[in-house]
Amino acid sequence: MAKLFGTDGARGVANTELTCDIAFKLGQAAAALFGRTVVVGRDTRLSGDMLQAALGAGIMSLGGTVLDCGIIPTPGVALLARELHADCGIVISASHNPPEYNGIKFFDGQGFKLADEVEAQLESFVMAGGAADADLPSGDEVGVIVPVDNACELYVSQTVAEEGLPFDELKIALDTGHGASSLTTARALEQLGAEVIVINDDFNGTDINVKCGSTHLEPLRQLVAATGADLGIAHDGDADRVMFVDSQGNEIDGDVVEAVCALDLKRRGQLADDTVVSTVMCNLGFTKCMEAAGIKVIQTNVGDKYVLAQLREGGLSIGGEQSGHMIFLEHNSTGDGLVTALQFLAAVLRQGISVAEAASVMQRFPQELINVRVTDKHAVTDNPAVAAIISAKNDEMAGQGRILVRPSGTEPLVRVMVEAPTHEAAHEVAQSIADVVKAEMGLVE
Repeated sequence: MAKLFGTDGARGVANTELTCDIAFKLGQAAAALFGRTVVVGRDTRLSGDMLQAALGAGIMSLGGTVLDCGIIPTPGVALLARELHADCGIVISASHNPPEYNGIKFFDGQGFKLADEVEAQLESFVMAGGAADADLPSGDEVGVIVPVDNACELYVSQTVAEEGLPFDELKIALDTGHGASSLTTARALEQLGAEVIVINDDFNGTDINVKCGSTHLEPLRQLVAATGADLGIAHDGDADRVMFVDSQGNEIDGDVVEAVCALDLKRRGQLADDTVVSTVMCNLGFTKCMEAAGIKVIQTNVGDKYVLAQLREGGLSIGGEQSGHMIFLEHNSTGDGLVTALQFLAAVLRQGISVAEAASVMQRFPQELINVRVTDKHAVTDNPAVAAIISAKNDEMAGQGRILVRPSGTEPLVRVMVEAPTHEAAHEVAQSIADVVKAEMGLVE
């Protein structure tokens, strides 16, 4: 078996790479390693029923109780694991990936994602074949499923209760991407008084993330234009991330959202240690915006679990990724698209300006990303020719740009990212480096 856990749980094509056997053994692993009460939720994928049945069977085979939340956003499971005093939480979702994929994500009893070493224990349990027959209970000691019929209502009510501002002056266009937020986000925004026009809030299991949601903003742009909305909000399939567009359809990504919210927290004296957390992929414009405001930026590896680890270690308030994963630790223990939307809107309303004006605090540097398919992605870190071209191009830019070359966490790719004062300069530098990577490491045809 290949390595099971990536940057965000176990993931693969359902029933081919992520099988029922793996799900069953991961359920056993959860009951064996964490305890016998497990909150379980899923997104809207067709394979969710199948994998949840297998996962739940694994939990119950060791005497565990499945608190079944049904279809619910990933951050809802994190919150309910904590609120229902469970031993852990599990979400069956492949987030922003296409419908044929699925995944299994874990949270501890406090709603935090697992450290790498804990995921390694789960993986070892699965690779060892799961629980031994001698360890399996029988009779009245086997586990059960307990439905949590009001799971989405609990998540929405808890989230809305923490937001003090009314949204009754806002007209919001919303794209839920045929995903789990179809059951939650419009309800939350309407409870706060907003007028909400929503699309893609139906689902059939095979349409999640398909040409919609946070990775495909064009339907949202069209809805904003057609309705005259003040802004648009788009989630991915499990709603742990969110992207925005302003009233003119301009994209507002996670870097801009974090900048707006961090500045709002600082103005109100609530930004812990005047520090924020982002990843190495954040735009150079974000770091310059924060520096100008006297805010320190800590950068981590790509992956919200690394952002979370830094937040917890430093006792900090806010961290996020350009992709729209944002963590507000005072509101939830993981990336939460609904919390992020509410915090961003509140930050804008407190200033009494438009979304576009709020977003203008950060000027993005043009960014070029080229993915190079290679035979050995990890070899890039020790390749002298690649190091030489990176050094030469850094010298040419003389501090007026940034280069990041790294292996992909999930695919046989080397990612070449360049930021520069112009799109043309960014493209030229990125292409020069990508050409050397191809020549040195062998393009897979």
